[in-house]
Parts: sequence; structure tokens; C-alpha cells
Amino acid sequence: MPLQKAMEKESLSFNQLCTIESFEEVWSHYGYKSDFKDVIEREFSRIKGITYLDHAGTTLYPESLVREFYQDISRNVYGNPHSHNPSSRLTHDTVEHVRYRILQHFNTTPDKYSVIFTSGCTAALKLIAESFPWRPPTAAEPASQFCYLTDNHTSVVGIRGATSALGVVPLPVSPEEIEARAKDVAQSEGSSCQTPHLFCYPAQSNFSGRKYPLGYVRGIQARKLYPACDSQGRWFVLLDAASFASCSPLDLQEHPADFVPLSFYKMFGFPTGLGALLVRNDTAALLRKAYFGGGTAAAYLAGENYYVPAPNMANRFEDGTISFLDIIALNHSFDALHTLTGGMDKVQLHTFGLARYTYMLLSSLCHGNGQPVAQIYSDSEFENPSTQGAILNFNLMDCHGQIIGYSQVDKLASLFNIHVRTGCFCNTGACQLFLGITNQEVKSNLQAGHVCGDNIDLVDGRPTGSVRVSFGYMSTFQDCRNFLNFVVDCFVEKPVKVDQEKLDRLKSNTSSKDSSQCLLTMLTNEKPNHIDNREQASTDPVVNEYGGVAITKEAKSHGKAQYLTNIYIYPIKSCAAFEVTDWPVGPLGLLHDRGWMVVNGNGVCLNQKREPRLCLIHPQIYLPSNTLLLQASGMDTISVPLENHNEPHQSHRVCQSKVCGDRVQTVDCGDEAASWLSEFLGQPCRLIMQSPDFIRNMKKSHEKEVSSTALSLVNEAQYLMINHASVDLLQRHITSRQESSDDHQPLDIQQLIGRFRANLVISGLEPFEEDDWSHLIIGSTHFQVAGRCGRCQMIGVDQSTGAKTKEPLLSLSAYRKGKVTFGVYLVHKSLDDSNATLSVGTSVMSQWSG
Repeated sequence: MPLQKAMEKESLSFNQLCTIESFEEVWSHYGYKSDFKDVIEREFSRIKGITYLDHAGTTLYPESLVREFYQDISRNVYGNPHSHNPSSRLTHDTVEHVRYRILQHFNTTPDKYSVIFTSGCTAALKLIAESFPWRPPTAAEPASQFCYLTDNHTSVVGIRGATSALGVVPLPVSPEEIEARAKDVAQSEGSSCQTPHLFCYPAQSNFSGRKYPLGYVRGIQARKLYPACDSQGRWFVLLDAASFASCSPLDLQEHPADFVPLSFYKMFGFPTGLGALLVRNDTAALLRKAYFGGGTAAAYLAGENYYVPAPNMANRFEDGTISFLDIIALNHSFDALHTLTGGMDKVQLHTFGLARYTYMLLSSLCHGNGQPVAQIYSDSEFENPSTQGAILNFNLMDCHGQIIGYSQVDKLASLFNIHVRTGCFCNTGACQLFLGITNQEVKSNLQAGHVCGDNIDLVDGRPTGSVRVSFGYMSTFQDCRNFLNFVVDCFVEKPVKVDQEKLDRLKSNTSSKDSSQCLLTMLTNEKPNHIDNREQASTDPVVNEYGGVAITKEAKSHGKAQYLTNIYIYPIKSCAAFEVTDWPVGPLGLLHDRGWMVVNGNGVCLNQKREPRLCLIHPQIYLPSNTLLLQASGMDTISVPLENHNEPHQSHRVCQSKVCGDRVQTVDCGDEAASWLSEFLGQPCRLIMQSPDFIRNMKKSHEKEVSSTALSLVNEAQYLMINHASVDLLQRHITSRQESSDDHQPLDIQQLIGRFRANLVISGLEPFEEDDWSHLIIGSTHFQVAGRCGRCQMIGVDQSTGAKTKEPLLSLSAYRKGKVTFGVYLVHKSLDDSNATLSVGTSVMSQWSG
């Protein structure tokens, strides 16, 4: 059937297709027990309202795991396992039992393998890099080879750094070469060469979810596969199981890899900071270790170079005291996994089904003009769980076929509490292969400012990374549905269509039930749930000692072109704005702007991305009485002194926190403010202010050179300025987009200004002319432009209700290709007048760059 006819064919609505009934038509292995929904609600209540799709990063732990672990360590005394007292013996015996459970999980025994605990998979790989018996070349034998699949995690490729100075030959191998260059009989089969070589490959790609044949283990060891078939010597296999083990069963009796590194947080979610290296006992004697730490020596002398390693493999390589309480937690991790799921075979089927269904719909979705919505990076069509894991990697495309940057997707996803992963996922080889990035382009992108982990998602219109969604054993069909609704709602040009011919073919690949004959052509648009609107607190005008009046909604100032139209201060970081007509300028910016912030019970700064209800807290500065007032609907108003001149109370402790990576010294503002905030936000939190003795300087990473400048608790610079003309243009763009869709969420100018949380609003002549300014003068105060303000999903938070909307981020992203920016950062030059003020209505004079 021609594609156009397929797209025009009458079929089910999107809502009907995205139902559990439609899903079960093509996959019957969903869940583990009849009460799966109840189990999820009971064990994972903390993720209610969150669509968590980054299980390849870390999966989630059930509440019963932590509860059982807490009860265990509450009723038992676990001592240092290096001692011999009763509590230490209990620890030793429990740890040994956990080692056995780990090996049992992978269908092997202590006779075959040893478990070496590490801090994670990367530490296990580093241990191999440092202890494998690498050999330099000699006249009689070749050098050792470190061979690795190009589709490997950075931590595997990093072994190359430890071996380069040893004369070891690095050999990257593409996935196609392993079998294509295989030989039935290895070269020089009867050779006596004993040079050890190491071949490393992932059981599952952390980039695409591709599962590589476990049969490669024996094939390489027997020198039947490339590159072992072309080289003399003894070949050993390192099987990276970190990604694979989270959702798939691994049988080491059938596939006896020499080394298997693991990270347990990827399997269980808890504990973190704990991994293991499984070492085949037949191989263990080859490993060499130079450093010896506590517990690793059978005997040594302090005054003589004499050391005898511990005979036990694990004792020899576990330096110092192991993380024994975390290891004991693994006991409960295994219990929880088996109780909730019944085993890894069921986990594999459950998670694959969700990934497959997501792949089917996403790969078939089209814009109204027939262009596909997604470019999916996969070597399969998700036909079989033995060849494909529960990972889906892709980039979204607009209706013109242009890639939408992963940073834009990530920001909008975060706005709707959809947690995905973006970038290259520490797998440059796979990223290059699927995205077609050459080695030279990687180097050029670095020169253009793109480094691993940043948000530069497009360079010259080409993607530098992608989006990854991944499923875990507690993932639900609703997660799949929420994600697809998000894509349709935010990125698909309406009317939404489907490539029905492709969808029919994908459904028939491994359908577990008869497929419905009628599929989706015209999709309806379902929006993600928004946060409920909340009543806004009233804000009466407050007069300050300079005669400035706080502006209410009914008393807005309308400036003229090239004039300062609005002044906002934000006394508490991420809380509501306090608008004034004039305000003093201090050494850190507007006086008391972002002088305070709210932190959670762990001392981590809260912002509207984590807690949108912060915008419902209305701080006000009253200078005559030297007080900060806190107001919110339904709460009594409380006051906090602007400066504490007395000896600090015990609760007013000095503490440290972080703002945009900078460590800042702060002072706690006391229990009254903490109780007030905790009650309103519904979680333990405290109010802290920047210590008056602490100096935080502005970073030198801005696009324009700026002299050393002191900052408050702001993110980037002393001031943020936006242009009214730019806001007007953006509003017209939003209105135009909404008129062409069924999305009707109009934003008036004042609401739109509020979304950008600027300190200064000017009435410029042209939209976005501020992008090219280098300096400006407001009244008698001179400012330097420090650079453009990159925008995140926080502009999607309605500042009057806390609700989340996709505008203005969606329209801004569409209008501003590449990095999404709006407004510019300013720093003031040295203040000649210590009583300098800024006033609404003051003229603005700008100077252009160049």
C-alpha cells in the first residue's frame, strides 16, 4: 500500500492506541504478578507524578529494600571484618554470603569465580588496567594487545591510557569486524607464544541497547574470532556487564568471561558507590598488583622490601576495609528483586516489551506533512530481547527534517517531570557511528567549545549527541504513554500522522497476540498533566527609605523606548519577584538581590526546577526596619532581619552550600523561618543567607571578558536584563504558533516578562538588539554586558501559580536556533557613588560591540 494511502486510512485515535489493551495485543509479558500496579504504588510512591526513563543511568530502589536494610543494621552489630570479635565475624560471614549470592545470580560458584568488591564498574576496570600482565615487545614475542570494541564505555577505552607507556598495542575493533574477519582455524594454532592479550566488549551497548553475542567470549578465547584469530598468544575476555545486568540474565557457566565488571546501583538502585569485579579463578593467578593496602598482605616488613600477598583473591585486591554495610545491603537488594519480579528472565521480558512498544510508535510517528518525527539509532527493529535491550536512542526532527537539539528536548522533558538522558552517554565510538561524526569533527567541535556533558547540542546544524530513554523492572506502561504524549504534544506538527505500513510491519515482527487490523492515522493531542493552579498571595505596596514603592499588578509602569521600564529584585533565590520603582545599587548588584536561598534537609539549594511552589513565596524588603518579610497564601507573615549584628544563635550556624558549582559560605536564618518554609513546601528545608564576610567572584567562562566581579547567590552575573521589544516579538511568535494548533494558553506581556525573572527591563528599539551590546549606561550607572543568558525549563513555570507549561520555551527554542538565549547578563563598573540608585523611567544609553 502506498505510504500516502496508509497515512490517510481511517483508524484508531492516539488515545486508543496508547492503552494497555493495545500494548497487550503485541506483547503479553507485562508485569510480574496480578497486583503489579499495587506493588508499584506501594514500593515506589516517591515517583508519583514523575516519568523516570533513565534506568540505564541508575535504576530505582523499592522502599522495602531500604526498610529491611534499616531493620537489619538496627538489630545487628556489624564490626570491622578485619577484626576477630563476634561483631566482626558476623560482618565477615555476611559479606561472604553476599559474595555467594552474587555468583549465584550469574549462575556460577566460588569454585569458578571470585568476587572483588570495588567502588563501581569504573574502579573494577581500572583494577584490570593496573594488574593485567601486559608485556612489551621482545625479540621473541610480540607486545600485548589491548583490543576493544569501538562501542564501549569511556571507562573501558580509558584502559588505553594506563597501557600506552608500557608498549602495549591498542586496537579498536568495529562491531562488524569481529565475525566478518573470523577464521575457522586460528593463525599459528600450534604456536607456543604466551603473550597475554585482552579483548573488551560490552554485553549490551549503553548507547543503543544492542546486545552483542555472549558467544564472543568463547570465540575470542579459542581464537576463532577477530582479532584473536590474527594474533599469537593467550587471549582473555573482559565482558562489561554494567548495562546488561540491570535487565538481563547472565550465565557465566555458559559464557565464562575472564573478567566481568559490575555496578550494583544499575541493578538495584541501592546501594550506590559499590561495584564488583568477577574474576575467573583460572585467570586470577595472572593478575599482578604493586600497591598493597590494609588487609591485602599475608606478611610484609616495614624496614625491608619484603611483601607476601594474601592467598585469597578477594583479600589480595580489596585494599583497606571494604564498604561492608553497603555490601550487606546487597543481601536485601537481591531479596527485593526476587520478591517483586521473580527473576531476571521476567525482568527482561517486561522491560523489552515497553521499549519495543515505544520504538514501534515513535519510529512510525510523522508530522502533518508526512515527515518522520524521530531518527532512531538502532541496529535492530526490536524484534528479540536476546539482541536488543530496554534502551531507545534517538533524536527528534521538525517538520522540515531538521534535527531538534537534545538540550531543547531535555529542558522540555524536565518541565513535565519526564527524566531522560542526553548527550553521548560516555560512548564516543557509538555516538560517532550513529550520528556520522568524523574524528576531525570531534576535534573541531571541541575547538568550537563543545565538551562532553555540556548542552551544545548542535554545531553547524548537526547533532553532537542524542536522547536516550531506558526502562527498568518497575517501569510501567504509563511511563511509555506519558513519554509518547510528551513527544506528540511538544514536537509534532499537527495533524499528527503515522506511517501505518511501517507500524503494521513492526507489530507483526514478534506479536504475542493477533494484531488489530485498524491502526492510527490521525492522532489526537493529549497533553501531559500540569500542576494544579494555586492561589497567589496578596502583595501590598511597601515603601522604602528611598521613596520607592513596590509595584502591584494594578500599578505597572509603562516606559518608553530606551528607558528602564521595570526593576525587580529577588531577595530569595527562586522565590517570587519584588518589583520596585527605584532601588539602591550595592557592591553585589541590586541591594539584597538573591541574598538568601532555600535549601533542603541535605543542604542542597532548592530552585523552581525541583520545587515550583517556591514562586508562590513572596519575599519583600522593608529597609526602614531592616527586615525581610515572607508571605504566602494561607500562611502568617513572618520577618527575618536583613543583617544579624548580634552574636549568632546556635541555630544560626555557619554552613556551606553550592550555587552553580560554586561553593558558598552562608549563615542559617534560624528555626522560625525554617519551620515556616517547611510547612509551606511540605518538606524539611531551611533559609540561609550569604555570609557577609564571604566573597564569591564571577566565573571567567562568559563569552565577553569581564573584570573580577563579586556576586551574591545569583547564578551567573550581578544583573539580568531583558528588552521589552524582544518580549513583544516572542509573544507574537507564541500567538502565531498557538493559532496554528489546538493549544490555547495565551501569555500576556507581563506574564511573559515574569517568566524570564530579569532584574531590569528596558524598552528597546529593536528586538534582540541587546545581544550585540557591549556596554550601557542607565542613569549615571555604567554597566558592561557579560554575555547572553542561556535559558532552561524554568521559564516554563507560571510565576503566579507554579503550573508548568511548554511555552515560552517551545517558541523560544524554535525562534532562536542553536543555544536558546533570552536577555543579557550585566555587571556594573566601579561605583563612584556609594548611594547610587536605579529608577524606573531613567534613560538607557547603549554601546554596540565592535
